[in-house]
Amino acid sequence: MNFEPSAEQRQVRDTFARFSDERIAPRAAALDEAHAFPHELFGELAALGFFGMRYPEEIGGSGMQLSEFCLALEEIARGSMSLAGCAAMQSLMGTKFLHLLGNADIVERLLKPALRGEKIGAICMTEPDAGSDLAGIATRARKVEGGYRLSGQKIWVTSAPVADFFTVFAKAGEEKKLTIFLVERGFEGLKLGRAIEKMGVWALPTSELAFDECFVPDSHRLSKEEGDGEGHLRKTLAEIRIITGAMAVGQARAALDAAVRYASERKQFGKPINRYQAIQLKLAEMATELEAAATLVYRAAWLRDAGKPHHKEAAMAKLFASETAARVADQAARVLASYGYAMEYPVQRYLRDVRFTLIGGGTSEILKLIIAKELSR
Repeated sequence: MNFEPSAEQRQVRDTFARFSDERIAPRAAALDEAHAFPHELFGELAALGFFGMRYPEEIGGSGMQLSEFCLALEEIARGSMSLAGCAAMQSLMGTKFLHLLGNADIVERLLKPALRGEKIGAICMTEPDAGSDLAGIATRARKVEGGYRLSGQKIWVTSAPVADFFTVFAKAGEEKKLTIFLVERGFEGLKLGRAIEKMGVWALPTSELAFDECFVPDSHRLSKEEGDGEGHLRKTLAEIRIITGAMAVGQARAALDAAVRYASERKQFGKPINRYQAIQLKLAEMATELEAAATLVYRAAWLRDAGKPHHKEAAMAKLFASETAARVADQAARVLASYGYAMEYPVQRYLRDVRFTLIGGGTSEILKLIIAKELSR
């Protein structure tokens, strides 16, 4: 296995690294303070072709592999976790099932414009009593003439206030198995609920959604047959975990860079604090753990690209990368001491935002159970 990036991969990383340095990082604090969806930068990412990286050229994508996508997403997260979350939703979870299962009208009218950043997609899985427990999903789809009536509530819907369409998981049929539906903004019975205020990723709007006998035409049942939703979702979860690991690595890199920079500038007792072993040991541990996390993430991405078994490795990568990122952000704040607690420095934002990666794609506890299960096979 070769972890040395190819020329194409280096070009992808360099492109998005420049974009992160020049366009995202200088505006990240203002974006969060506005508590609003980052429409302008979202459009600039679309112009760079980010949303179509994982999709074929015939529908407006560039047909790249997961490894290239993770390199780009890592750089975006280094600049702003909020923007990375919006971008990840648009380029994977919010659009993938339209590509896999949507009819020609859906592809032309919704998917292709979404890859150009002209429409925004979201996914609806989590419910008040169903997070990691997919069997606990209570949203129901009742068959009626010409379509279905959806009833239920979804929470933690990323990009919900600005989304044009939603991929919704609901139970349908006599056996009440998970089925995938596409709901467009404006559909009868779709109601946007309260916004969820969060400790971090403030520019990533998150809301509740309610389905009050929401009518969904037969053409918008994405599942080829009732009950196939769980199978499609599980195939995608590994990819979600890998890209979440990439976002964690990107945010941790930003935290480490901030700590290294501050330690070289801050003087105590007549010399920069990076001359003291206590600080040197912290920085060395942070850098080493971050390197290990990145290796796990890109190994999992390589396995996915090569068509090899990767579910266990994806869970390991997301588990280690997110926990490492949380530790690195915490240690960075300690290096800055009182300034790590000050809003004028970005480290406090990294410390808050990085917790987003501990939750998305499965909690650490769930991931450990998945890894243990894979080991016992």
